[in-house]
Amino acid sequence: MLDCVIHIYVIGMPNTSTRPKRGRRNRRVPREDPARNELVSRSLESAQQCLFNQDYGTAFVHYLLVLNLAPVLKDFASESFRFTLFKWADELDSLGRIQDLFDCYEQALELFPSDEVIINSMGEHLFRMGFRDEAAGHFHKALKLKPDYPEAKENFYRVANWLVERWHFLMLNDRRRNHKYQQAIQKAVEGGCNTVLDIGTGTGILGMCAKKAGAAEVYACELSKTMYELACEVVTANGMNGRIKILHMKSLEMEVPKDIPKRVSLVVTETVDAGLFGEGIIESLIHAWNHLLLPPQSTQDPSRPPSQAGRVIPAGATVFGMAVQCLEIRRHHRLCVSEVGGLTTAAAGELHSPVSCSSEDDSTEPYTTERLSRLPGGYTPLTEPFNALDIDFNNVQELEGLCSREVSRVRLPVTGEGLLDALAVWFQLHLDQQSSLSTGPKEDTCWEQAIYPIQTPHNFPLRPGDELIVEISCRDAYLRLCSVAVARDGREFRLDDCLDPDIPRNNPGPSGNPNPSLNAEAELCSALACLGTEQSSGPRDYTMLECAEMALLNNQPYHDSFRRALAKLITNLKDARSIQGPSKGQGLEVMPLTDPPSGPMDPGPDPFYVLDVSEGFSVLSLMAASQGQVKAYSSVEKTQHQAVLRRLAMANGVPEEALEFWLNQVEDEQAVLQRPSREKLWSAIILDCVETCGLVRQKLMEKATLARCLLEDGGQIFPERIVLYGMLVESDTLLLESAVQGQEPTLGFNIAPFINQFTVPVHVFLDLSTLQCRHLSDSVELFILDLMNTNANYTNRDVMVQASASGRVTAVPFWYQIHLNEEISVSTFNQDSHWKQAAVVLHQPLAVREGDWVRLAVTLQKSSISISASIEEEAGETGTVDSVRVRSVTVRDK
Repeated sequence: MLDCVIHIYVIGMPNTSTRPKRGRRNRRVPREDPARNELVSRSLESAQQCLFNQDYGTAFVHYLLVLNLAPVLKDFASESFRFTLFKWADELDSLGRIQDLFDCYEQALELFPSDEVIINSMGEHLFRMGFRDEAAGHFHKALKLKPDYPEAKENFYRVANWLVERWHFLMLNDRRRNHKYQQAIQKAVEGGCNTVLDIGTGTGILGMCAKKAGAAEVYACELSKTMYELACEVVTANGMNGRIKILHMKSLEMEVPKDIPKRVSLVVTETVDAGLFGEGIIESLIHAWNHLLLPPQSTQDPSRPPSQAGRVIPAGATVFGMAVQCLEIRRHHRLCVSEVGGLTTAAAGELHSPVSCSSEDDSTEPYTTERLSRLPGGYTPLTEPFNALDIDFNNVQELEGLCSREVSRVRLPVTGEGLLDALAVWFQLHLDQQSSLSTGPKEDTCWEQAIYPIQTPHNFPLRPGDELIVEISCRDAYLRLCSVAVARDGREFRLDDCLDPDIPRNNPGPSGNPNPSLNAEAELCSALACLGTEQSSGPRDYTMLECAEMALLNNQPYHDSFRRALAKLITNLKDARSIQGPSKGQGLEVMPLTDPPSGPMDPGPDPFYVLDVSEGFSVLSLMAASQGQVKAYSSVEKTQHQAVLRRLAMANGVPEEALEFWLNQVEDEQAVLQRPSREKLWSAIILDCVETCGLVRQKLMEKATLARCLLEDGGQIFPERIVLYGMLVESDTLLLESAVQGQEPTLGFNIAPFINQFTVPVHVFLDLSTLQCRHLSDSVELFILDLMNTNANYTNRDVMVQASASGRVTAVPFWYQIHLNEEISVSTFNQDSHWKQAAVVLHQPLAVREGDWVRLAVTLQKSSISISASIEEEAGETGTVDSVRVRSVTVRDK
């Protein structure tokens, strides 16, 4: 083969017998270079030998030499070259040689500048390392080269959610918000503010409003490279190129006259998040007042014209808060169960999410965000809304003193009965003296609310007549609200000390009441514990879990289902072994049990090996180890999380030897799926198959294929099968979150074609139970993924769905039934689920009438799902409606 390849290279030279065209000089004929041909031949042979020896770095160097000397071999060697590049890049990545990795990709792209596979792969490395803008550029380029390339399409959709967050679409679709901003800017410009700076310009819409209103000079800055380039395109398309100067930088880095020639008279911005200060508006405005804005209008010199004074839009804000009870918030932020999967959780210690206003740990975020109106199960107000803070953005002294303000304390009368779960916060943004925008939970707004969860180790019931004591501060320019105590019957009870003011700390008897003889002592202890709410009891020892991990741990039905499925598998395997008799050489030669365990593990028979490769914190390995005669391995990586599992194992009587941590033993974290030892196979492998956001995990089927090869006879992958369900819905909400809607320009500006390039057809993190939508069909089975039987899988499927109501099909929400075995399954769509749902938004809404049949063409490539919908016309004269009905229940696999 090698000789043949070189021969092709030689005869591929220009034909020396060809007669030159009239009037042109004879071109010099390239001569054969035997030495070069020999070098190419030897290098190609060396590259192939290095590949065989898995010496990918040397193989890559040989391929570079071959393809630079003999470009004609590119088509022949492209697949081997790609394989070598990717293997070598993975090695460099694992060694931390990042610059060498990117140098290799640059060299590869010099040889194959239009290779969409290499371009996409480089994008994946960039994204993993946090270079999202650059990664998006590579994915986008790969898609331009090959629009139907599924890996690049999936990658681009994933990164697009990071680069152009969904709230951009919601804001541009919020006509009321846009109109109010435009009015405020127009009034300011017409009032004399003729030089304008738009901080955090996004699409450029506020800067264009200022220019349209007649501002003489308009400047804008944007930190995100993607949004900066988008703003430049939008401004050019609207005929303002050269009339608005857009800078790719933070406003904090801007200087006069380096970046703008002089101070401006108006700053416009919407760099606010649900918690008002989270995007750095305080720091930005302090810098703007000190370096970029003209001095504010002075009451001592009211005659100064507006063009010589500075001001900000928005002018200020008022922050409101309210205490709420909400089970959905509770189960995502603290442990709510005393038992999961047969294991008591008492020994776990204090667990909570990384969302906390505590001053003990700077690694926590002070709040998260939710749309209260969409929370499953709703919420119950426990207090009336209260005024938490007023801020004037046109007063630089007030801005500068915000972070040094003393902590203020407010006492809120409790008006409702329930468990205290969180403080919900929103604000009113004052654009000027006449116009404002509210982000309140009852408003039809594009904003979410800020949620400050309660992180006490115990539930705390409130009742009317109580007073909730809340501390408010602005440390680190973040608004922080912390519920610290409850006043009841003239006493204050600290939330981090007391269980319930009505129930002293003694263990309750069967009736739930404490021993009467201990009441006096209990009252005294309780009073002493609660004396002086200003006193600190010292830092608490706790372990942080991500919000999704906390919700998973609180999901009792999920763990109970796994416990039953694991128990059934181990029982079946024990029965099989008893029939076969003891196997020889199947002891624990590599990982011996040195001491007989005192718990449920039997040191005599050979153990069953169970591997849990779930992402993040998982107790499934511990549940397996508690079955007895099981050696379980957990993929939990964090030291704190491993300590929690060890404490739980000890408290639940699981021998120390029965639970080990797999990543502590595996040298290459990329190769998690391998045998427990050279002589052993797994009895069960637990795969994490669905992401919390509602999508199938990337490379799930590849992992399942490898896992099947590592199972003993009778062993099983959990889950064994995943069934995808969906339905037809009409939802304007999903349309508004997916793209700028309508044919009319936004405020007269052409923005939609540019930002809609980042439309992502699959929406994630949905709560289907509260999504504003009309159901246009019953739920139907869309797809099946069989992890135990490769031959049963497919990539395309047509499903017939009958419309149960007339309307416009705008989306197909979907969820999963996860089958652990033939009898036991869990759903990702129920009130206890830690998973969210997802939805495919159709490119064009499909009008249907009740009774119509809709054909859904479902495609699943890798972990990317796509769905197209069309009306299924009834058959002609020879056909009947019944024939369509038959097709509706017949799934055709391709």
